[in-house]
Amino acid sequence: MVNIAKENLCIHKLVAEKTEIIFVEGDMIVPDSKPDILNTICTSGVACVYKRELQEGKLKIDGGIHTYIMYMPEGMEEGIRGIHTTLDFTQNIDVEGAMPEMQVCLKTIVKSVEAKVINGRKIGIKVALEVCIKVFAKEEVEVVNSVGEEDDVQILKDNFVMNSLLGTGSTKIYAKDTVQIDAIDQLAEVLKIGTDMIEKDVKISYNKVLTKAEAEMKIVYLTEDNRIGMVNPKIPVVGFIDIPDVSENNTYDVCYELRNVIVKPNAQEEHSIYVEMEYEVTCNVYEEKNINLIQDLYRPDMTFQIKRTPITTMCNKASVKQKKMLQETVNLKEIEGKKLIDVDSHIVMQKETKINSKILYEMELQMRFLFLGNTMQMSVQEASIPFEYVVDNLERGETLNTENDFEIASQDFIVQDGGIVTCNVNMNVQTDMYRNANANLINSVEEDKQRQEQDYSIIIYIVKKGDTLWNIAKEFGSTVDDIVRTNGIENPDQLEVGKKLYIPKYIRTQVGTYA
Repeated sequence: MVNIAKENLCIHKLVAEKTEIIFVEGDMIVPDSKPDILNTICTSGVACVYKRELQEGKLKIDGGIHTYIMYMPEGMEEGIRGIHTTLDFTQNIDVEGAMPEMQVCLKTIVKSVEAKVINGRKIGIKVALEVCIKVFAKEEVEVVNSVGEEDDVQILKDNFVMNSLLGTGSTKIYAKDTVQIDAIDQLAEVLKIGTDMIEKDVKISYNKVLTKAEAEMKIVYLTEDNRIGMVNPKIPVVGFIDIPDVSENNTYDVCYELRNVIVKPNAQEEHSIYVEMEYEVTCNVYEEKNINLIQDLYRPDMTFQIKRTPITTMCNKASVKQKKMLQETVNLKEIEGKKLIDVDSHIVMQKETKINSKILYEMELQMRFLFLGNTMQMSVQEASIPFEYVVDNLERGETLNTENDFEIASQDFIVQDGGIVTCNVNMNVQTDMYRNANANLINSVEEDKQRQEQDYSIIIYIVKKGDTLWNIAKEFGSTVDDIVRTNGIENPDQLEVGKKLYIPKYIRTQVGTYA
């Protein structure tokens, strides 16, 4: 009987990663209180996921797209109107390897909103929604980490570093605010909204995780006297998640998912807009474990039956936070004398190149400018700025798994003569990194059979390619230390192919030693 001790490890394994474009379609009917539509000017949308459910081999999503459309009314020389609706949807996405008990993290991005005027009272809408899916499995494994005190058991160990999952938790956060607009503005309707999560941060103390961020809103509105205004509030999104045994030394992953958003004129207070958002925040916390992992073991007089479990886990988990500033100009045609109302900006990664000590990202800032003319005619123009972003001072960067979170912290656009627009954009970038670590964990050891007695006390062995002292000693029932001593080997890790080795053979005595 072999006396062993075991240790529990919790592996957080990425089972599936998938990005898919889904299309959400529906019709928007113009309310009786609004004029007929001549043509659409600007479309936008905000995606919410009400519920997601992992099933075997698939993910079911229930959600809605809050869609806003600005349009030119029919029969009116001046003026802009807006309508909005929520397009609810249910979508099943095939995800290989997914199971109900696993964890899923979602990120949704509205790529485009197409609006087609069917008649003066009806618009057909088609939204392209990008859904980024990550599915994780939590796996508890037992690993043999020590063997009872038996002098004759030979043990091969190797240092193994991994990020073990310490705990997982989630919370729902309701962020509410009353947003003030200019005191001279009599609010008629909301024309467009947008929301981005910025300034994300996490503080970990004993047994508790504090997540804090800001929901940066962009609200374009129409006044009763047919003017257009905009407010850009930042609403705190703060929550606590209870996870036992966590501390400030741990690393983490945090996922924010927008569940719902409400933006409407505040009936209780003039010159204000009521905003309410619901977020679900999920946090995974990891502890770094340095394990002196048992790779193999035997006794010179006996072989063992060893059961192993192959695992893939993460190690070297880290985050790098940096700031990136863009100061560039773009040339836009036909904007002379027009007023800049709004700019929708988002960042797209074109290419990632991993080169040993650094990772190079080729990025593009894509912008959609909304201008207003003197006769209340609106125009939309698009432009882009390519740029590069580098994460350096890395070790073996080509082996890293990476994920980037680019957030636009602030932006300023100055329209100059001749259609030149100066763009000043400040970004916060967080790069999360880890490596995959593979190991065969020993989870059980049993005595198999004793070696047959042999009538010689030493073996002459010729070293072959791929041999190690451990494998040679195990095969012939010897020990590495005695082979080294017998042959005067200076470096046990370097064996010369063709070299003659003398392998001492042992005979067990009654007191449990070898002679």
